[in-house]
Amino acid sequence: MSEHRDAGEALGRPGGFPYTRGIHPTMYQGKLWTMRQYAGFGDAKASNERYRYLLASGQTGLSVAFDLPTQMGYDSDHAMAAGEVGKVGVAIDSIDDMHTLLDALPLDTVSTSMTINSTAGTLLALYVAVARARGIPAQALRGTIQNDLLKEYIARGTYIYPPRASMRLTTDIFAWCRTEVPKWNTISISGYHIREAGSTAAQEIAFTLADGIAYVEAAIAAGLAVDEVGPNLSFFFNAHNDFVEEVAKFRAARRMWAFLMRDRFGAKDKRSMMLRFHTQTGGSTLTAQQPDCNVVRVAIQAMAAVLGGTQSLHTNSRDEALALPSEGAARLALRTQQVIAYESGLAKHVDPFGGSLVVEAETDRIEDEAMKLIREIDALGGMVAAIERGFPQREIQNSAYAHQLAVESKREIVVGVNDFVVDEAEMTGLLRVRSDTEADQNVRLAAFKAGRDAGAVRASLAAVGEAASGTANTMPAILGAVEARATLGEIADVLRGVYGKYRESVFV
Repeated sequence: MSEHRDAGEALGRPGGFPYTRGIHPTMYQGKLWTMRQYAGFGDAKASNERYRYLLASGQTGLSVAFDLPTQMGYDSDHAMAAGEVGKVGVAIDSIDDMHTLLDALPLDTVSTSMTINSTAGTLLALYVAVARARGIPAQALRGTIQNDLLKEYIARGTYIYPPRASMRLTTDIFAWCRTEVPKWNTISISGYHIREAGSTAAQEIAFTLADGIAYVEAAIAAGLAVDEVGPNLSFFFNAHNDFVEEVAKFRAARRMWAFLMRDRFGAKDKRSMMLRFHTQTGGSTLTAQQPDCNVVRVAIQAMAAVLGGTQSLHTNSRDEALALPSEGAARLALRTQQVIAYESGLAKHVDPFGGSLVVEAETDRIEDEAMKLIREIDALGGMVAAIERGFPQREIQNSAYAHQLAVESKREIVVGVNDFVVDEAEMTGLLRVRSDTEADQNVRLAAFKAGRDAGAVRASLAAVGEAASGTANTMPAILGAVEARATLGEIADVLRGVYGKYRESVFV
């Protein structure tokens, strides 16, 4: 049995501490997981059309993908944005773009997830500003911003500011949302990108939960109580192909977080101890070769997430190794979830694998491996210090290298890549972002800037700089700036001026 706990304490009952068997006693019998397909490309109008299509097809939550300039804090007309506008997500420069993106979407009833990190505060402020303009109070809004900067330094790379400055901005969002947007999940602590970078299952949850520990510690240091922060923390995990290991991974993560919050931080509110998570099927497992096999991979991964007790789920499309999802492929990915939900019978049962000797042994193994890594991170002084010393980065690099060697030697088989290879025709019907997207976006941006009150914009940006330079919460100033029609890039530039830019060290 993992750690020092006996079997009864480690397993518990569904809906009861330590939530190994799920956070709800009836799991999906009363309510299915949220079907939240990740989407966004080109300009705000094109993405809005895709969201409406997905909602009409039965999707139950929104998930927004932003392009790299938006993620990195550059407006579309910046030299650093050239060639990247709208390519891997939607371009959002201004409040006008956000109005277009959210046009006719029911913000008062639908929950929205935004995969955004370095500019998370600005995108949240834009969302709130659009809702307020429609007469929807911020207190009624439901959703999530990823807002997980630590994993950017570990595995993904869309950071702007140094780690400690990023932690300040993150905790400002925690404190502001507690009173202003109380139903919002202020962070989605992400293991997904850690796994995509090449980690093992145990490393994925170890580094993700270690990030979570760091965020809770930072919030407490900023004057927030653990039970003021804990209920609004959420997580984001990957689902890979090893079916039993993945089911066990989710169960282990839930149990670990419950004990960490209770025993390390003294949480009393059960919502603080409940690890709630979104799952996305593994993008790095998709292959350009024989892409129809991706449909099978995604179905297996999605079933693992459901059996592991996920609260929401994105299923990847068959063509994503080649391009952004086409409309038909996105619908098939959503239909995969719907078949699992309504035809497989899995939703009828609560933790149907609970008590299996194999699953429980795997759950214990993964927890033991992950806790060993967390103790190593603790010994280094916590996750921020461990990142600065390159510990998680090296661990992931070593695991990715070992996996690649295993594929090249055929100790691990990837169907269609290193075995069962066939000659095949090039795939057709792929989505291509319009070639004039960038030029059109910049025409709109120029018109937006020309129509503003320049004095009001300057004053609002000065307020952002003053808040960032001092101790005041930055979010009221950022909200004021977007409502004064400052752009995302202008706000990021002010913060760059205060905090500087992070330059990654080389770790060997």
